[in-house]
Amino acid sequence: MRENIVARRYARALFALGQKEGEGALKSYGQGLSEVCAVLEAAPELQRIFANPIFSSEEKKAVLSKILDKLSLDPVVKNFCFLLADKNRLKFLLEIKDCYVELLDVAQGIVRGELFTAIELEEALKTDIAKKLEEQSKSRVVLDYKVDPEILGGLVLKVGDKVLDASIKAQLQILKENIKRGE
Repeated sequence: MRENIVARRYARALFALGQKEGEGALKSYGQGLSEVCAVLEAAPELQRIFANPIFSSEEKKAVLSKILDKLSLDPVVKNFCFLLADKNRLKFLLEIKDCYVELLDVAQGIVRGELFTAIELEEALKTDIAKKLEEQSKSRVVLDYKVDPEILGGLVLKVGDKVLDASIKAQLQILKENIKRGE
């Protein structure tokens, strides 16, 4: 739990800096964080180095400097990463990026969700579903489409902490429960 608090604080701080600079800076900072995190996700050994207390902050900054030199980032993002190294918080960088993206989504009125179906949907149907959800939520909806053959048919929609389970598997489960109760 502490990790999430730390990540949220740093994400909010960077977001506040971006808000002072404007919409372009907000997006630029988010893109910069995403680029750095993409490098870390591609090389898990870097994550282990940044999380390891044996390495000093100067050694971590040296490694970080080599990474950042290869990326064309906003100077604020670079300084932010060096601040994380100074404060021994580089291990939270991925979580900070996730929190920052959530803050950016809220500021832009974007709602993210996941749509699970038993089979792959056609692009036209995906677009139609997203449009209908946008009309209902009065927000821009970005869906991550996933295939889960275990639901048998129908769909499962997860948006935030809400879940709409209209799958055949769920319907069969309800029917099973009703039969057990004698209804």
